[in-house]
Amino acid sequence: ILCTAQFIWELLVTILSRSHADRNVYPSAGVLFVHVLEREYFKGEFPPYPKSGDATSDPITFNTNLMGYPDRPGWLRYIQRTTHSDGVLYGSPTGQHAGKPTIIEITAYNRRSFETARHNLVINIMGNEEYPLPYQAEFYIKNMNVEEMLASEVLGDFLGAVKNVWQPERLNAINITSALDRGGRVPLPINNLKEGVYVMVGADAPFSSCLREVEGPHNQLRCSQEMEPAISCDKKFRAQFDIDWCKISLVDINKLGTSNSHTRPDPGTGILAEIGEYNPPSESLKSRDYYADFLVTLAVPAAVAMVLFVILGYTMCCRREGVDKRNMQTPDIQLVHHSSIQKSSKELRNMSKNREISWPLSTLPVFNPVSGEVVPPIHPDNYETTSMPLMQAQT
Repeated sequence: ILCTAQFIWELLVTILSRSHADRNVYPSAGVLFVHVLEREYFKGEFPPYPKSGDATSDPITFNTNLMGYPDRPGWLRYIQRTTHSDGVLYGSPTGQHAGKPTIIEITAYNRRSFETARHNLVINIMGNEEYPLPYQAEFYIKNMNVEEMLASEVLGDFLGAVKNVWQPERLNAINITSALDRGGRVPLPINNLKEGVYVMVGADAPFSSCLREVEGPHNQLRCSQEMEPAISCDKKFRAQFDIDWCKISLVDINKLGTSNSHTRPDPGTGILAEIGEYNPPSESLKSRDYYADFLVTLAVPAAVAMVLFVILGYTMCCRREGVDKRNMQTPDIQLVHHSSIQKSSKELRNMSKNREISWPLSTLPVFNPVSGEVVPPIHPDNYETTSMPLMQAQT
């Protein structure tokens, strides 16, 4: 009985927590939707941190997906920079999603205790008669990250600066995209570099002269030379936002004739059309003769190799000059030097073989009994060659 009562109590707590977790939001089509997943909202469902007085909190991450599907809708994005920061859902719903509730399952993971908590976010997209606004401008801000730009204070300051320059009656943020999603590179972790964001805003008034200054030929030339253009209203943004005016995009939907929602391709149902059963090819295929391919593959390289072999053999065997021809073209002085070197080398080899034998008389010093001088031996055989200089300038 106690086990049954405990099970019923846990079931009731789960039902109540799920009913409490369902949150309804009502964004408008064509207007930027931002929903912050606050960590404090989910921390109450996890046990407290065991260390008293420790200021650090549990690392929590979030996983979001459309109910019944593994991922989110195409227009909805999610970002969380660290495990100790809040997650953010953001995107721009289109008019085709209006009137259809979108249920997003939010699963929070406690990376310390490995516990999970699941809440549901019901997004009720409202139709917007002003959607889409006829004039749209996209700015590239270099000194901001996505999560920083999605903050309500920062986004409000940017829209206020744009409204001060544009002077429209209605101004809305349409979409925010990270520069990394547009092919940008991850910045180096130096000098507090940022990823950069693209912010698209829409208004009901034509573009101001300040926004169109970048379209002038002088500024276009500076942009082509990778120089910063001269924009008169840049000082109204420079205090907080570093805008790359060369990447600004101004779109007049009235001139396009169609809205962006109609120009997007139809994603389809994701199910392939019925084409029947697979019919493999029959077993009675026509035989193919590979004899010609075999000959071409082997005969051509063999013929080329044979020609190269014949050329090499003719060069090595039939084009040799010979020793006699070489001696005829060699000066006599060089032949004499070469002969003397050969004789000396031969004599040294013979002497090295007979080191243990007594030295020949020709190699012993001669003693003069009258004067008492010791004269070195004279070799009359090679006297002429040894005294002859190696290189002679005269004939």
